[in-house]
Amino acid sequence: MGDRVRFRPLDPDGFDTLRFPDFTFRVPADWEAYEQRLVDAFPGERAGLERCVEVLRAVASEARTRLIPGADTPTFDRWAFQPLSALFDHGELSDRPRAVLDHWSGLYAGPPSETTVMMHAGLIDHYMRGAAYPEGGGQMLPARLIQVIEAHGGEIRCLSAVERIDLDGRRAVGITLEDGTSISAPIVISNADHRRTVFDLVGSEAWDPATIEWTRRARMTLGLVCVYLVVDIELAGPNTNYFVFPTYETEGLYAGLDRGEFGDGPPFAYVAMASRKDPGNAALCPPGHTNLQIMTLAPRGHAAWGLGEDAGPYRRDDTYRQRKAEITDALVDAAESVLGPIREHIVHLETATPLSHERYTRSTGGTSYGYEHSPGQSGEHRPQHRTEIEGLWLVGANTASGHGIAGTMAGGVNCAGEILDRPLLIEMFLGTRLAEPDAIPADPAGFDPLEWSRGARLRAVRNQRAAQRHRAPA
Repeated sequence: MGDRVRFRPLDPDGFDTLRFPDFTFRVPADWEAYEQRLVDAFPGERAGLERCVEVLRAVASEARTRLIPGADTPTFDRWAFQPLSALFDHGELSDRPRAVLDHWSGLYAGPPSETTVMMHAGLIDHYMRGAAYPEGGGQMLPARLIQVIEAHGGEIRCLSAVERIDLDGRRAVGITLEDGTSISAPIVISNADHRRTVFDLVGSEAWDPATIEWTRRARMTLGLVCVYLVVDIELAGPNTNYFVFPTYETEGLYAGLDRGEFGDGPPFAYVAMASRKDPGNAALCPPGHTNLQIMTLAPRGHAAWGLGEDAGPYRRDDTYRQRKAEITDALVDAAESVLGPIREHIVHLETATPLSHERYTRSTGGTSYGYEHSPGQSGEHRPQHRTEIEGLWLVGANTASGHGIAGTMAGGVNCAGEILDRPLLIEMFLGTRLAEPDAIPADPAGFDPLEWSRGARLRAVRNQRAAQRHRAPA
């Protein structure tokens, strides 16, 4: 698949641009340059910044080294599962450098006091080794994976919701779909939300009491609000993501959200321009336009939207619609603070709230990031790939491998490796090919990654319908 996914780098001298009320910081894609820029910005806190960056960099490096049995990982062992706030205290950092170092927290939705150093270090290291965007958009990744799966005899089924995971005693033997179809299998791997897997797809009676207790008390991360915009102008500027912060607070921003408060506006805004990252992608917007997204975090639950926990048909609720409009307006304001006037040029706008995510992805609480990455919910204290139910395995954002594209893909490889009793992740790092490129058919004419991601069965149905419409008399 590697030769079929091309990546376009963001600005290596500033792939993220942080905008505070009186300060701007550009994040370079290089550990040494990042550390030097931090020191240049806060020369009076050089020693503390160097201590923090040294630990973050070592934890990230040793996390990879730990894949080798018997490797010595002293910094990882000391710091990996400590809260990030403890590291900031170790560096004796003041609020301003803490806020800059903590800017990555929006990518896992947790405050320094409830986030492990390992999570923060891994995210920074991920970008320091190259910040890039897949040419053709994120849909290219599942499309390419599906090509590999289908070339090796696998089948992708969309629009096939699972009703339950079938058990014989305490062994998984297959699944039953909502339409009643039963599919037998010696191994079932659930990528569903962990709570839904435990309580809905399997049922409480099949699990160990400790699993039920942990799942009931586990804390989810905050949800996301995402505004999707197209404007009828080309926005010039660097290929960077913008983070707009109203304050240097770190803990305070999350404390307000934990209280169920939005306050006077969003706690921060993340602005990304897909058409700047992938120019020429006709699927994003027409020529002369710009496709962009604005995101922020939202309180847990439904109360902040004026709804009860059983939201019901929430989309027409007046309070929900008003709150959604207010947040959308505030996020557009935040985008204009870094992009200039765009409001009068909007030709497409839609907003997704945590309720939208819950409805479409069936994620508990509408979070994209799964369980909170706190010390008590990380590593061995997080769901593992193997479960106590024979033949049932777990992958996805809620497992020990973590969330995001990189985390969930690595988790899939780790899970497959455990099933096969092979160190697949190490093999991949060493360059082992798990599939021969020649086994994957060439792209058909007019290759559409979204259409390909529907799977062969649904593609065939849609193609047949299109052919019938084409043959129908005018």
